[in-house]
Amino acid sequence: MLPTSGLGRALVCSALVLGGWITGLPIQTATAAGAAEAGAAAPGPTPLRIGLIGPLTGPSADFGVPMANGVKLAIDEINAVGGYLGRPLELMIKDDTADPARGRQLAEELVRDQVVATIGYCNSGVALNSIEVFQKNKVPLIVPCATGTALTTQYPGPESYIFRVQGRDALQAPFVVDDLIKRGWDRVAIFADTTGYGEGGTRDVIAALAAKNLKPVHTARFALGVKDLSDELKAARAAGANVIFSYTVGPENAVVAQGRKALGWKVPQVGPWTLSFPFFIDGARDAAEGALMAQTFIAEPSNERRAAFLASYARKFNSRRIPVPMAAANGYDASYLLLYALLAINKGPADGPAIKAALEGRMKTYYGVVATYDHPFSPQDKEAISANMLVMGQVRNGLVTFAYPEDAKRNLFVQRKQ
Repeated sequence: MLPTSGLGRALVCSALVLGGWITGLPIQTATAAGAAEAGAAAPGPTPLRIGLIGPLTGPSADFGVPMANGVKLAIDEINAVGGYLGRPLELMIKDDTADPARGRQLAEELVRDQVVATIGYCNSGVALNSIEVFQKNKVPLIVPCATGTALTTQYPGPESYIFRVQGRDALQAPFVVDDLIKRGWDRVAIFADTTGYGEGGTRDVIAALAAKNLKPVHTARFALGVKDLSDELKAARAAGANVIFSYTVGPENAVVAQGRKALGWKVPQVGPWTLSFPFFIDGARDAAEGALMAQTFIAEPSNERRAAFLASYARKFNSRRIPVPMAAANGYDASYLLLYALLAINKGPADGPAIKAALEGRMKTYYGVVATYDHPFSPQDKEAISANMLVMGQVRNGLVTFAYPEDAKRNLFVQRKQ
């Protein structure tokens, strides 16, 4: 049975042509069928194990679950037509609960489970504490959510097993800063948490401002779980800030918005993609209205690929609204990039080094949801997303849409890496 999504059918069928399929069955399955007819017990093909790790429960589940669902949707489509050369792809699913220590422990478990590659991590701090495990054991890790710039710079490019299908903070921060300057907001107050994500994001925002000969007029740091930032907001207002750049993941973004509203301080709130999360939009309610953030994917059926993906996701997960559409789309595309890498292996086993080499090589072009991936990686470059793929999103009536009509028009055409 082919996937119900038109996009899924087209992608999987194209991939299977690469894999050398004959008729409707892979050679391994046909051979097993012949053995069964001869009366021999025919064991099924050995699954190819793929790791999937992220915060499926806890404070970051609002984007961990959509990420995992995007991966599951893609893997189910692939398995519906026979998997990888007749071998089903088996997901080994781990819930890191956004805990760095647990994330590393689960990475070690995935290596013991003998996964050939892993898709995952949503929290930069958790990922940074875990990538050594994958690197040391030569298991490719494809990151669909975590944006910390340092993730793909920890190891020299040609040696690195860490890949990413997400706009890193070093792309998102200057993209947002450019928009602020265009709007005349040049007195920036940074509000960032004290996690690895907030620390890295603060550095990237300061660097992006410095490139414009600017400095933040106020910087506030806070621990996760903070409930009141009124004193820091008053200090930022006293410093003359005319925009708040917040860099945190969970409900703390809403604390900033609600605190600003309580003070009657009518300045805009901007940030990276985390301002598209339910913890912010639902938690801040009307105080979230108008907030601006960087996005790779906005849940509008702007072309056939995206319409098919949204319909397929809604059908499979009985969901009228994807909590964080960008996480789901990135996870979906990461899964197909892994499949295309597997099918590009010319000889030898489908192990970590072979998958790494295939990801870095000339795989068949993958026409994805977020982008068209034509040579997305190289030995020196482990980032699939480039700045031209970003658009500015804005909260309107409780949903994220395009901030600019020209972005909506440009989004009719899926971008390629530049």
